[in-house]
Amino acid sequence: MVAIVALGLLTSCGLRRKRYENPITKETQQPDKVLFDKAINDIEHGRYEVARLTLNTLINTYDTSEYLAKAKLAVADSWFREGGSHALTQAEAEYKDFILFYPTMEESAEAQERVCMIHYRQMDKTDRDPSQALRAEDECRQLLVQFPNSKFAPRAQQRLREIQEVLADSEFRVGLFYHSKGSYPAAANRFQGLADHYSLYSKADEALWQLGDAYSQMGPRFRDKAAQAYARIAKDYPLSGYADLAKQKLQDMELPVPEADPVAYARMKYEMENRDKASLMSHVWGIFKKSPDVRAAAKSGTPAMEAYRPSIPVSIPTPAALAAAAGGGTTDVTATTITDSTALDTKPDARQSTPGEAKPADSGASQTAASSNQAAGDNQNTTQPSGKKQSKKKKTKK
Repeated sequence: MVAIVALGLLTSCGLRRKRYENPITKETQQPDKVLFDKAINDIEHGRYEVARLTLNTLINTYDTSEYLAKAKLAVADSWFREGGSHALTQAEAEYKDFILFYPTMEESAEAQERVCMIHYRQMDKTDRDPSQALRAEDECRQLLVQFPNSKFAPRAQQRLREIQEVLADSEFRVGLFYHSKGSYPAAANRFQGLADHYSLYSKADEALWQLGDAYSQMGPRFRDKAAQAYARIAKDYPLSGYADLAKQKLQDMELPVPEADPVAYARMKYEMENRDKASLMSHVWGIFKKSPDVRAAAKSGTPAMEAYRPSIPVSIPTPAALAAAAGGGTTDVTATTITDSTALDTKPDARQSTPGEAKPADSGASQTAASSNQAAGDNQNTTQPSGKKQSKKKKTKK
């Protein structure tokens, strides 16, 4: 206990030294090199604020120094080592600036990997907010696209598999929720997108099994789609616990059973042999961990290089189906540019008319009717006084 307390005190006092990853080994007594070495020593001992002050002095004083790029990278590394939400945000901004100013340096790939790790370390569990996992996926994918030949690419590829394991598990949980509630079209849509996009997911075979069951519950119209899901289990996941059940389903449906893919068989065997085993303490401390469990993530295979986009459920009619039901018509709305500049002057504007108002073509008839009514009224007005005079004359005769 005394040794543990002493080690904690040494760590809190900054006496523990964690070596810097990108030092400059050139031996020289140039002033800029002296400042750089002093800042690196402060970073290694946890004096991050002092190190940043020294590095900013180097950058502002020796703007033509050969250590300028290394100094800017060291500023970002100091924020990354300091940790915390504020420091990591500052580190991401500094790394992005470094990549922008020095895109051809080898350290730019490392800076991009650090940006990926910033969001990777802040990922939540699969049943919580996936925003950090989505950001980490984008940044790791950016490293593979921008720096495909870097020595950091294989490590970023594995990180991408682990991130997509978390995202796929989130989709799987949502699909199970819909399936348990009887919302089979919504469940089928989730499982279909998961199986198509995240084929390396550790529970992709179970997702396909649930997909086939959801299609089966939706009626005979989706029988072919259910058969496709069962066939994919038998072909692409031959070592799965659902493989025999899927084959039996296909036999009951009187459909052919596909042969197992040798490449898929070898990959699945490799994954089962190299999957990380959960320790006894991991089950105890797992409920207290904020980060997700990625032990079941794939160790081989190419991860998805495009963002996941949910598809439209099959129960929703497509425009083509609506057009066929309407007798071959079209349901698309198109817009064209008016080339005739006099169209607005010669043609009536439909926006000026109100519902129930007479059409422009009927305006002449309505005016004629109005004039006839007015004429009739005028005739009545002109004959009324003469009638009164005649009545007076009759009274006079009497």
